[in-house]
Amino acid sequence: MTDNRTTIVAAKQGAGAFLLALLMPAIVWAQGAVNSIERIDATQTGTSVVLTIQLKAPFSGIPASFSVANPARIAIDLPQTVNNLGRNVVEINQGDLRSVNVVQAQGRSRLVLNLRRAVAHAITVEGSTIQVALGATGDTTTFRPTEAPTPSGAVATAASAVPAVRTLRAIDFRRGPDGEGRVVVDLSDPNTSVDIRQQGNQVIVDFLNTALPEALRRRLDVTDFGTPVAMVNAFAQGANTRLVIEPRGLWEHNAYQSDTRFVVEVKPIKEDPTRLFQGTRQGYQGERLSLNFQNVDVRSLLQVIADFTNLNIITSDSVTGSITLRLKDVPWDQALDIILQSKGLDMRKNGNVIIVAPREELAAKEKLELEARNQIADLEPLRTESFVVNYQKAEDVRKLLVDEKQRLLSKRGSVVVDQRTNQLFVQDTAARLEEVRRLLQRIDIPVPQVMIEARIVEADDRFSQNLGARFGFARVTSNQWLNAGPGSSFGPGTVGGSSGNIGNTTTVSGPNVSVTNPNFVNLPAAGIGGFPASTIGLTLFNSSVTRLLNLELSALEADGRGKIISSPRVITADKVKALIEQGTEIPYQAATSSGATQIQFRKAVLKLEVTPQITPEGAIFLDVKVNRDSPSAIATGGAGVAIDTKAVQTQVLVENGGTVVLGGIYEQRERTTITKVPLLGDVPVLGWLFRNRGRIDERTELMIFITPRIVSERVAAAGR
Repeated sequence: MTDNRTTIVAAKQGAGAFLLALLMPAIVWAQGAVNSIERIDATQTGTSVVLTIQLKAPFSGIPASFSVANPARIAIDLPQTVNNLGRNVVEINQGDLRSVNVVQAQGRSRLVLNLRRAVAHAITVEGSTIQVALGATGDTTTFRPTEAPTPSGAVATAASAVPAVRTLRAIDFRRGPDGEGRVVVDLSDPNTSVDIRQQGNQVIVDFLNTALPEALRRRLDVTDFGTPVAMVNAFAQGANTRLVIEPRGLWEHNAYQSDTRFVVEVKPIKEDPTRLFQGTRQGYQGERLSLNFQNVDVRSLLQVIADFTNLNIITSDSVTGSITLRLKDVPWDQALDIILQSKGLDMRKNGNVIIVAPREELAAKEKLELEARNQIADLEPLRTESFVVNYQKAEDVRKLLVDEKQRLLSKRGSVVVDQRTNQLFVQDTAARLEEVRRLLQRIDIPVPQVMIEARIVEADDRFSQNLGARFGFARVTSNQWLNAGPGSSFGPGTVGGSSGNIGNTTTVSGPNVSVTNPNFVNLPAAGIGGFPASTIGLTLFNSSVTRLLNLELSALEADGRGKIISSPRVITADKVKALIEQGTEIPYQAATSSGATQIQFRKAVLKLEVTPQITPEGAIFLDVKVNRDSPSAIATGGAGVAIDTKAVQTQVLVENGGTVVLGGIYEQRERTTITKVPLLGDVPVLGWLFRNRGRIDERTELMIFITPRIVSERVAAAGR
């Protein structure tokens, strides 16, 4: 019969639990706790132990409890009760009761009774005293109500000896990630008493005073889940509900409860013939014993342990000497370990046989066995086997097999590649050929592929405004005609005299008089984008056209909005770098070391470089680099080419088909330039005639998005 172990999480140990125990009373009292544990003591009467729990106020009803067979424990839940003992561990050490742990969580206190062996228990409630009789025949509960007053703030309720009807809501079975089978039971009341134990090759779970609906009374065949559990049978047994779990093979189980969900987990065990106990539990697990010897022969002491454990112990002839020891109530495997360490001995286990010898003797024996095994391998005949490689290159697999740092073939092994059929022909021993076969099963699999799509959005909003004025005055002594306006020109005629203006005095004689620049304020609006400013002019003169006043206003405004969307996309295999780019290569002249010039090229491209990695959860980890370059200007003198560069390089985890913003750049530029005539340009209203004003408001924004998608879920699943 397989030695299976049961583990149940009943209490949290350590400093964190102790701190929680100190802080929890204030928290629970604030949440409305109405009772507290004042004292815990025990009395041994014959073969049984009576544990007395003294509360501050009377307790209504019977507290919920459940027991665990291995390790032997009994858990008792006290709702709306805090720990007022000042400690969370009470040492008892009477009869079968070792200690009591008190843990507080979710407004209740749980008392965990640590036993030396599994015993029956009976609970009696009388007023504010709860007594637990250990070693009683059968689990019984007795409740005697009291007339003691309830504390302030508590709600007085009528005590009833009949517990509320509890039911099972659902029974489900699931397979865990490591191949364990989980029986999940949904309870109607979190305080339901549960008794779990191993009986033969079955795990039996009893839900006390709990009804089972007719729809859940069934036998489930869960063999196809590939777990140690083969059958789960649920049926009613009187007022209780029994759940029978039937595992197969080598296994261990544990149980835990979270609120109304109770879970029984059955884990498969890989048999290790060198371990004293199978399973995942750590530490010493043997049955406890007591040893008290003085100057006893070590060989005789090992014989005592062999008789106690029913194991076959073979002692080497070199084991001699005597030992004095006194061990009380310790696991037998710990006692054996202490004896071996004190005498410099060691052991090797094979099945149910234990060999005990000095460490040096065992090490020398194992060394000889390894040398003999290597000699046999050198004489073992070689075999040749062909392997068809489907998804890898045969040459890459060959390099892996013959890598000197981690050679998978023996020193006599060899491998040949047929590139035409992508096959490997391996010659080696049968054991090495089996290792090559297992290696190919792991690495020769389809690689999932990922489609990566990037979206680069560039948006800009540009506004420019220019305002200007030209103002002038001219005096003409004689003229024939006048072309009004700035830059006025006087036509043919007989003229004699002079022409002048403020800031520019000119004397002209001859048949023509021309006033080419009668402006002493010349601040026109500049053009934008190659477009000249619009102008409006006004000329005032007297009746004899000898005095001229010229005014010209110019203005130009440009408003532009643009958006560029670039969307490169590329598909690649998992963990393989991919690169896609589009753009131009700009030629320029560069000087060489000899002084001559040569033509070189500079790239201005849109580039996406990414390496995807699919995680076990189906998400995608990306190592990505995105560039958006554009030519700016060609430098003179062979200095090179100016490139406007926008780039982002990062690592990000994205869900399959999800979109993430890798980064963004927002830039805003505002500039106002005023050119004016001192003093005159500051005059209110009229100052506009003596100034030039230009305003620029530009906003640009760059956003980079990326979306990865797994091309084939079937291929991705095969890869995982």
